[in-house]
Amino acid sequence: MGVVNVTPDSFSDGGQWIDPARAVAHGLELHAEGAGILDIGGESTRPGAEPVDEAEELRRVLPVVEELARAVPQATVSIDTSKARVAEQAIEAGATYVNDVTALGGDPGMAGVVAAAGCQLCLMHMLGSPRTMQQDPTYGDVVAEVAAFLTERAELAIAAGVAPEQIQVDPGIGFGKTEAHNLELLRRLDEIAAIGFPVVVGLSRKSFLGSITGRGDPAARVAASVAGAVLAWERGASVLRVHDVAATVDALKVAAATLAAP
Repeated sequence: MGVVNVTPDSFSDGGQWIDPARAVAHGLELHAEGAGILDIGGESTRPGAEPVDEAEELRRVLPVVEELARAVPQATVSIDTSKARVAEQAIEAGATYVNDVTALGGDPGMAGVVAAAGCQLCLMHMLGSPRTMQQDPTYGDVVAEVAAFLTERAELAIAAGVAPEQIQVDPGIGFGKTEAHNLELLRRLDEIAAIGFPVVVGLSRKSFLGSITGRGDPAARVAASVAGAVLAWERGASVLRVHDVAATVDALKVAAATLAAP
């Protein structure tokens, strides 16, 4: 899953792709590098991010969704939103995947939109909201609590008419977690996979990788991100949400060939 942030304030690439033409070109490049899913987002979810109103989010994402869906029909175009109307209009424009960081908690209409469209749905765990999530996040057992939350949200989606095979789950690394929580989730990711849904992991360029490596610039965390992606895949991740597609694809090819070797 390649990241296409159509935002001025995302933590790693805010402002780079705010122009629709540049965002589309970036999405095409990510697809050429091996991204099977292109995740279009018009509202930053970095720690401390302010919410974006519906009209502005639609203005940012719809031209990009529509053009990428037209240009690369073999790719899955994803809309990264927690707003039902944004999801609905993005689906009309060609998106077939909804990536909801609130796990249906942000808008009571979201489950119905997904169920009616029959598209894929990613449910992510987040403690609080982007504005508050890093204010002293606390868990007893972070893996058990995240797994229980994702199971409950998946059951809610199914009760609303979403088919189980449409659902994927994301433990939300970096969303209301300390460095220790993130590493514990990565180390025990097989326990998240064991709840029975494909697992999406997004740790690309995140601040805990900078803390571990001493790399303050998110763009300098490519090697750390690739290492995390390989570890996540080895522990059961089905989808890796990344900024650096080519490097991640190469690393996964080596890891897969190694495990498949006689």
